[in-house]
Amino acid sequence: MSDQTSDAGTPVDLWSLQPPQQPDVSDPARGSVDAEPSPQGARRGSRLARTDWRLGGRTVLRWREQLLAVALLSLGASVLLASLVVTVWDSPWAAPAATAVIGIGMLAPTVWAFTRSRPVGLLRFRALDLLYGVMLGVFLRMLQGWIASAGGTPAAFPSFVRLDGGLTPSTLIVEAVAPVVAAPVIEEFFFRAVVLVSLYTALRRPFGKFAAGLVSALASTALFVLLHGIWAGPDAGAIVALSALGIACALLVLLTGRIWAAVLAHAVYNGAFVALAVLGTVLG
Repeated sequence: MSDQTSDAGTPVDLWSLQPPQQPDVSDPARGSVDAEPSPQGARRGSRLARTDWRLGGRTVLRWREQLLAVALLSLGASVLLASLVVTVWDSPWAAPAATAVIGIGMLAPTVWAFTRSRPVGLLRFRALDLLYGVMLGVFLRMLQGWIASAGGTPAAFPSFVRLDGGLTPSTLIVEAVAPVVAAPVIEEFFFRAVVLVSLYTALRRPFGKFAAGLVSALASTALFVLLHGIWAGPDAGAIVALSALGIACALLVLLTGRIWAAVLAHAVYNGAFVALAVLGTVLG
């Protein structure tokens, strides 16, 4: 019974009527040990301990409503400008130019966000990210094929438009190079980094992690599908497939805290389509 201790750390003898001796706080050798840390020091220590943007902290302080508003305004302005380019410019290069305009509209707020701060852990890469990206990208492309043939008619191979028996440079840039190289990086960093992280950070404390994750995943996916629907036209099968891709990439970011698995899944998904289109063009 005599080995129990009080809050001050001094042994307490429950069989004795004498109160325990309190340490001498004036002792310089013990003063620094017994002194309680200040609230400011405790808060500073908790910030330093955060190694994941999903926990909050200083690295996402600037990834909130202001960044989200700037990103949405930039995207909206680029879509309007791209539509104007396609309307007034009668050229094979109108579509590549419009695509570049939209890409810049997404890239600009992304670069601005990362120059202000980098959410801790978001840019980490693990070997599992490669596995997640490849497997999920292949599965989602297979899912898109199943959706396309859901009506009972087998889906035909996609193909590229040929001019005089060959592919034009604009076709190669818009339909082959950009979807595999540029689009996955730009779109995932915009939708699943800037939009998703900003919305999650703004909602995490008032509504909790689950609600913040659910809303940010659905909102970023809806915006992703809306952009492709505006640019490529409404198609029920494409909307379902793009929704599956958006939700899957959002969950990858939310569950791992990293962006690269989503980028790889998107690249594999688009790359599989390009490979099928090349095959369809050759066989056609």
